[in-house]
Amino acid sequence: QDVYQELPPCVNCDWLLGAPCPGADRYDRAMPHDDGAAARRRARGSWPIRVFRLGEEPGGDLSGSTTPEERIAMMWPLAADAWTAAGRRIPAYERDRAPARVVRRTAADRS
Repeated sequence: QDVYQELPPCVNCDWLLGAPCPGADRYDRAMPHDDGAAARRRARGSWPIRVFRLGEEPGGDLSGSTTPEERIAMMWPLAADAWTAAGRRIPAYERDRAPARVVRRTAADRS
């Protein structure tokens, strides 16, 4: 049984992620005129922006500003990129069949 599935298509050109994109040579060209650019620019004006001194940035805990569902959704692009970079297909096995290893901590590990 094949437990892998193909990567999803590229959102820009429908090629599979990791495959050479036929539009890659056009990425540095000037973007075509976009009538919605002004509206998007106005919308960005309401984005919350915070400035921090180098080394004084807050931690990476997003639990106060995102839902668990949003944080899980953030992981999919990262996982797809990691599997693509590794040159492997994304596993499609059921969660209860996922390979796992239990590592029991000792008292020495806890101190």
